[in-house]
Amino acid sequence: MRLWDDEIDSMREEARALVESGMAALAAQLHRGGAPADPLERVAVQRAERRATYAPVADAIDRELAGVRCRTFTPDGPPRAVYLHFHGGGMILGDPEMMDVGNRALARRHQLAVVSVDYRKAPEHPVPAGPDDGVAVAEWLLEHAAAEYGTDRLLIGGESAGGYMTAAVMLRIRDELDAIDRVAGANLVFGVFDWGRSPSQRGVRPSSVPDLLDPDGVVFFCDCYLPGRSDEERRDPAVSPAYADLAGLPSARFSVGTADHLLDDTLIMASRYAAAGNDTELFVAPDMPHGFMAFPCGITERWAAGTDAGFAARLAR
Repeated sequence: MRLWDDEIDSMREEARALVESGMAALAAQLHRGGAPADPLERVAVQRAERRATYAPVADAIDRELAGVRCRTFTPDGPPRAVYLHFHGGGMILGDPEMMDVGNRALARRHQLAVVSVDYRKAPEHPVPAGPDDGVAVAEWLLEHAAAEYGTDRLLIGGESAGGYMTAAVMLRIRDELDAIDRVAGANLVFGVFDWGRSPSQRGVRPSSVPDLLDPDGVVFFCDCYLPGRSDEERRDPAVSPAYADLAGLPSARFSVGTADHLLDDTLIMASRYAAAGNDTELFVAPDMPHGFMAFPCGITERWAAGTDAGFAARLAR
């Protein structure tokens, strides 16, 4: 079984050099080490640091849907579908604004209405607050998207914790709303699918390239989001999508790098997703870290082209 082709393999040296040279500057920008011991203070510091890196765009529209703030974009013409998006941040950090540039590009390139959810975060709001917000917005779109946007077709996706949110919300759309047939496809980018800490989360990776994540940081995210639970308890299928029944879910594209501390989450989730009979696409980027789109190179160009092709294919069905 090959996880990437010869062309991508030939790009590895360029990718490694770029990541190794750029990671120090990016890590300094995002702050590592010296954080306050108190979880709430530590999260407050990290949130402020992340917000300083955002590039919000003027044509985004803030709306409240189902009582949840959402960041929305609409294309110039009639939308072909609504893309329900969830940002990353380990379920403790992040805001929809962090993905404004990418979400605006998606709206324009694929004629999509984009709704990016500002879901509640830990430690103030541990599980299940974030997924509850995601399901509430999904239910609102299922009921009102046709009148609001001229289409009742949904796509769903996100990055990192947003990949987790995508999987968790999809499962609840299937099980609680009985409306999974309304979701045309999913885009899950280096998501967290095993909150019981997969081997790569614990530091066992096939690549020595530096990563934005580390095992201590992963433990902190887990403890904030799922306080007082053992690793085994965190593998409850209601919490960790990798352990859920994955039958009857929409066509999905999974993406991850081999230097990512969430590598195993995607490998396990994508394999089980395909074994359950779902249409599944997997992109593995050798020697690329968490957040690899921050390192433009031949591999990320291939990933972006494949992601665009995935959106186009699912919209054409």
